Amino acid sequence: MPRYEYRCRTCGDIFELSRPMAESAAPAPCPTGHDDTVKLLSTVSVAGAAGAAPARGPASGGGCCGGGCCG
Repeated sequence: MPRYEYRCRTCGDIFELSRPMAESAAPAPCPTGHDDTVKLLSTVSVAGAAGAAPARGPASGGGCCGGGCCG
């Protein structure tokens, strides 16, 4: 279940709630009981293989030193 971050406009506290995506915009009272809160914009960073170096197979020279020194 996704986690959303909210800020209370009354006391300034920032808190997180786990809730379904369909309820992300629903009112979220702060832990101290205030009702004037706003959902914060979250940025997500996803690391993947897109920037990784290409895999090296047998056709690329292979070996521990890149040239068959281990054999």
